[in-house]
Amino acid sequence: MRSSAKRLRPARRSRRLVVSCEHGGNRVPAEYAPLFAGAADVLATHRGYDLGAVEVARAFGRRLGVTPFVATTTRLVVDLNRSPGNRNVFSAYTRGLSSGERARALEAHYRPYRDAVERAVAAAVREGGVLHVSAHSFTPVLRGEVRRCDVGFLYDPARQDEVALVEAWRAALRAAAPSLVLRRNYPYRGVSDALVTHLRRRYGERGYAGMELEVNQKHVGTPGWRKLVAVLAATLAAAVERT
Repeated sequence: MRSSAKRLRPARRSRRLVVSCEHGGNRVPAEYAPLFAGAADVLATHRGYDLGAVEVARAFGRRLGVTPFVATTTRLVVDLNRSPGNRNVFSAYTRGLSSGERARALEAHYRPYRDAVERAVAAAVREGGVLHVSAHSFTPVLRGEVRRCDVGFLYDPARQDEVALVEAWRAALRAAAPSLVLRRNYPYRGVSDALVTHLRRRYGERGYAGMELEVNQKHVGTPGWRKLVAVLAATLAAAVERT
């Protein structure tokens, strides 16, 4: 006999949150210290690390109950947000190392972090899916161009799950802090070479949605900085709840 009961939709599988910060510090490992003699001023700028990004990542972790992955070695040794074959994975300070020395730098300071994030993503995908937020910041002026943006959302607009996360977060943030200038895929493109792009390519069809958040460094250390960080965390929590 044919059942008259309505067919129920399968329950949506919950997604875990992964937070990462690839440019969280400007530490120079002892073995590379001679290469950075006299570079203290450079290390203290956006070239050395993403100012404020680690505070944002840790606020996300506290608000949403996860432990963020944070790298504190300067990107000028090896850039954790670039693929190994990218010409910018090593900086002008380390590009002159021998091929063996570069390989050792990748093994010691690049692969452990990248592999740890990927293991967390792979585990989350097996359990139902993952939302990955990578925290970054950008310099207010680059090569004479003033970047007219407070918060940028980098994502792949062809992926609906990433669009949904970004739109939910953007709407919540716009409501909470209407004076902020929010832009999509600015100041960089969301599909450019990055850890998120690598993970999207490997796990995108298995429940991975990833994005990079870019915060203007002009806010770091200002009287309103802590409030901004708190608002970013609160609105991310709201967006995760909605998506």
